[in-house]
Amino acid sequence: MTLVEARTKVGRRNSSPEHTPRLRLKPKAPRSGYVDGAWWPRSDDLATELPDLLAVLSIRLGPVDRFIFNLNEWPTASAKFSTGGRRVRLDGYRRQPANTVEVLGLNRNRIVLLVVPPNADPDKAHATLMAAAVPSNKSTVDNLLVVTAESTP
Repeated sequence: MTLVEARTKVGRRNSSPEHTPRLRLKPKAPRSGYVDGAWWPRSDDLATELPDLLAVLSIRLGPVDRFIFNLNEWPTASAKFSTGGRRVRLDGYRRQPANTVEVLGLNRNRIVLLVVPPNADPDKAHATLMAAAVPSNKSTVDNLLVVTAESTP
């Protein structure tokens, strides 16, 4: 009788999102435009929002190493954050472009997301998410937010 060894990923915990993040990404392809997609958080609390977002983004990036955000747009967060059995460095900068975040994987791949304000009108927010994820869209962050705001009555 042969012993069959179960193949498991020892030491690696996959954390599934508790709530599906409101997120749209461009297809994985050569970069086009400033953003790789858009994220519409439910609140401005990074500790609440990040576990689900990073769980989804780790599918594309692998293990997440850093999360870069604009200090003026998010309440003070600690310098490190734990999720899925890993520590993620949170870097807040005043010069980080407004309405964006950057997520970097351990392999230095990155995703730049337009951030739709949590209190945005649902129709406008949805339009912004969809526009930012169009593969050929090369609009700036400001143009994405302005154009979709004007397109909704």
